[in-house]
Amino acid sequence: MPLVVVGSVALDSVETPTDSRANVLGGSAVFFSYAASYFTGVNLVGVVGEDWPDEHTRLLNDRRIDTSGLHVIPGGETFRWRGKYLPNMNDRETLEVHLNVFEEFDPVLPEEYRRGKFLFLANGSPVVQMKVLDQMVAPTLTVADTMDLWIEMQHDELMQLFQRVDGLVLNDAEAKMLTDDENLVRAGHAIRRMGPKFVVIKKGEHGAMFFSEHETYVMPAYPTPDVIDPTGAGDSFAGGMMGYLAEKDTFDPVTLKEAMAYGTLVASFTVEDFSLDRMKNIRREDVDRRMEDYRRMLSF
Repeated sequence: MPLVVVGSVALDSVETPTDSRANVLGGSAVFFSYAASYFTGVNLVGVVGEDWPDEHTRLLNDRRIDTSGLHVIPGGETFRWRGKYLPNMNDRETLEVHLNVFEEFDPVLPEEYRRGKFLFLANGSPVVQMKVLDQMVAPTLTVADTMDLWIEMQHDELMQLFQRVDGLVLNDAEAKMLTDDENLVRAGHAIRRMGPKFVVIKKGEHGAMFFSEHETYVMPAYPTPDVIDPTGAGDSFAGGMMGYLAEKDTFDPVTLKEAMAYGTLVASFTVEDFSLDRMKNIRREDVDRRMEDYRRMLSF
């Protein structure tokens, strides 16, 4: 079942304690789409400038990612981000941000995208996210991501968005900030009461937490020793989760738990190299083999 994602498409420059890469493929919608493509077709909506390399579009298309919704702005420049990871590889500093064409991003969905059953609103302004919702025709499942900037700058709009989505994905720092509560269990349930039917709190190397009215659980991270570049791990997690749900065409409690596990595993591959370099060298079979290891790890 095709999955629609709306979000950023970027060129990243990343520094880690041991290496660096300049102008590599990045952006929330890109990591999400590539992760989801192991499970289902993806319809991507984003915006880039004239400096966008055609080879990146070909790479996405080869992964059954439809880029009909990727708008190229003549004379414009693609969103660029430059960041540096600290030695613990969990914390990072943003050194430069150039929104460029993404600053005026006003997504218009192709007609066939509007009838998609599964929609993911990658990190972005809640005002823009609601504009996307206005264009959709009765989606079955809508899930959104957010960040500290929107919690601070567009809090009222974010509260409106929460009333219109089925699920919300955010990290632990954002959950604490949104609820002014350091206890993630209380924070998760408090956010759920703000509107979403379920909430997923990402905890980086410590996995993720799930909250619904009837169920709360924690999924540990997969213990990979090869953390090269954590950029895009959270978006890959969301992509794996939503991709699996779209593949199964349901989001019942059992499938949601399996989807959380698949999201965790796809993210574990993402961090093993820069950009999509590790992802480009694995297949669905590799993800399934890691799932077998993960199941054994959680059995006791």
